[in-house]
Amino acid sequence: MPFFRGKGSCTRIDLYNDGYVDPVYQAKARILNRSIQDIGMGKYQWCLFVVAGFGWFADSVWPSLSGLILTPVLYEFHFNGPFLSLASNIGLFVGGLFWGLGCDIWGRRWSFNLTLLIAGIFGVAAGGSPNFVTLAVLISFVGVGVGGNMPVDPAVFLDLVPGSHQYLLTILSIWWCFGQLLGNLVAWPLISNYSCASATDCDRSNNMGWRYLLFLLGGLTLILWSLRFFAFSLLESPRFLSGVGKDAESVDVIRKLAEYNGQPCPLTVEELEAPGKIRGFASSRGSGGRRRILSENSGFAINHIKALFATPKMAWSTSLLIAIWGIIGLASTLYNNFLPYILTNRGVTFGDGSLYTTYRNQVILSAVGIPAALLAGSAVEAPYLGRKGTLAISSGDCTRIALLNDTPRNTGLTGVFLFASTTSRTSNELLGWNCGYALCSNIMYGVLYAISSEIFPAIHRGTGNCLTSTAKGAFGVMAPIIALYANLSTAVPVYIAGSLLMFAGFLVLLVPYEPQGRVSI
Repeated sequence: MPFFRGKGSCTRIDLYNDGYVDPVYQAKARILNRSIQDIGMGKYQWCLFVVAGFGWFADSVWPSLSGLILTPVLYEFHFNGPFLSLASNIGLFVGGLFWGLGCDIWGRRWSFNLTLLIAGIFGVAAGGSPNFVTLAVLISFVGVGVGGNMPVDPAVFLDLVPGSHQYLLTILSIWWCFGQLLGNLVAWPLISNYSCASATDCDRSNNMGWRYLLFLLGGLTLILWSLRFFAFSLLESPRFLSGVGKDAESVDVIRKLAEYNGQPCPLTVEELEAPGKIRGFASSRGSGGRRRILSENSGFAINHIKALFATPKMAWSTSLLIAIWGIIGLASTLYNNFLPYILTNRGVTFGDGSLYTTYRNQVILSAVGIPAALLAGSAVEAPYLGRKGTLAISSGDCTRIALLNDTPRNTGLTGVFLFASTTSRTSNELLGWNCGYALCSNIMYGVLYAISSEIFPAIHRGTGNCLTSTAKGAFGVMAPIIALYANLSTAVPVYIAGSLLMFAGFLVLLVPYEPQGRVSI
């Protein structure tokens, strides 16, 4: 059984040690992992932690924007609310599909450097929209850019970080929390002070708050892109390069990484070429009749997809991850995108529905999420918990408890807090339950982004992340459609979201791979 020991690391084994991955690719990946571990966690990886975090930041700010601006945009343009969220999620769906598949075909660098640029340009342009149709189209193009961040950025980070520090992929979600916090901090004064009080006599001149918000966040996204593009030089994934037959270029990446960190290069081309050549994605029989996933130099996306379903165990794992992402994407979009509207509507019922109070509460909820990333990073390395246990507890099915009439119910923290919020009788009670939801849901997403990237082999990681992000986007498109036929002034969206999260938590426990203590290849 393969082991390696790096600087400051515990002894770990490969995640795939059961013959399901092509032995040539696995041998090369093991050599590259050992080389990166020998170089250690240095300056380059910490800089990458920052610039990759910009992707989490954008993925937090922009998808939630349709919820932040929904009320004042409704007042000005007089349209059916869910259509704005629908436009955003269609863009996210297309972006996840395009950039996720693309990064396994033409590499990570182009995707990494273009997604924020597209989001920033169309974000600024959306602020000048003269009508709802223009706004919806531009927001959908923002989604095309933002949708590429989550398939690409985790793959980029995981490809260059030592195995002993893979848990940092979970902590990267702190940037997602910062995005939520900043978006709501900016929205609070702008929308509460520069928006119409009602739909009566509401026009552009007295409803500029949401436009200012788009200008500001679009400009900030362009600044983050500039830092990525001009102040940081992203190295291509060495495992991607080796997987497509470019061993010399892969070794050159290791050399540049070592130089940046002030370490000697621990690898030669001859060492990396020693295991042989990777020939194709076709499957072959290994010892004991087990089928192995092979890799291929060609760039056709269908081959990457087939590789993720080439064996029963891999197909089961991939299918479960797709289902989990889709279900959680539907539940979270259904709730989060309409949370400001729900808070305002329920606040009116409680006698406190001002925009000021709504966005103040949104800021509080965002701040609560920040410690969640640190808690998630600790939990995924805890004994008996790992990635699967932490994700199951934070999302859905973690315990079985007896309720009234001794009826067993599957419960999980995020789902429980959602259901509990329906019992609120005051604005403060509603805020309190939502704080619990915010804490647990941020833990959930932090682990979810990490476990998917860790499980998929690097040569197919972009495609795997694409499939999960596409599922999230496709089910996210369903959320506003459900909202079209649901009464947002009732608890119906909350009940649906809570039930879905509990079911997703149960599915997590069925995933056959646990990355804790193992090295992704």
